[in-house]
Amino acid sequence: MNRDSAGYDFAKRGGDVLFATIALVISFPVQIVIATLVAVKLGRPVLFAQPRPGLSGRIFTLYKFRTMKNVDSAEDLRTDAERLTPFGMALRATSLDELPTLINVVVGDMSLVGPRPLLVAYLDRYTAEQARRHDVRPGVTGLAQVMGRNALSWAEKFALDVYYVDHRSLAMDVFILFKTVRAVVKRDGISAADNATMPEFQSGQSGHTGALDQDRERFPASD
Repeated sequence: MNRDSAGYDFAKRGGDVLFATIALVISFPVQIVIATLVAVKLGRPVLFAQPRPGLSGRIFTLYKFRTMKNVDSAEDLRTDAERLTPFGMALRATSLDELPTLINVVVGDMSLVGPRPLLVAYLDRYTAEQARRHDVRPGVTGLAQVMGRNALSWAEKFALDVYYVDHRSLAMDVFILFKTVRAVVKRDGISAADNATMPEFQSGQSGHTGALDQDRERFPASD
């Protein structure tokens, strides 16, 4: 690690703790309201907690508000599309379901900006290049999220994740945070085509990386 990257990592971690703590305090009343609504509309538990791989593949528990009903064969609730209610869709569209994830940022499992943490089951499906997304802390938001979110193919998302790993800087982080606010307001890329969320990633899955090719020149310089 060179001096520049060490300084960046130190500044980024300090900023993560400061801003995530402030956001937790400010959003606390909102989170209480959301938690109550989730309990009434979707049932308990209020929080969705799931193991996810973080920095260097280390497993941590990710926290979010629930957006789906429990699997219930009797009520024909099996798939994501069947379990995702209008209320849950609204939480996802506004990213309010992500508010508890700020706890993960404060304790050091995640950063505000970085590749999104995916499923543990995907760890042995990545190519060596794709696995480099774990060279940094995962983020609440990331380059792939502001360039299309679930509307992107897996190949496009992973290419953007690795691009961020190689070119990350405070300028790029600010760029991503600004674009995140814009994407949330416009509600871009909430779902993939023909899917309620994002289809499962399969080993060896490929596709074009047009989003990266077209938008690379618009990213802030990393040096």
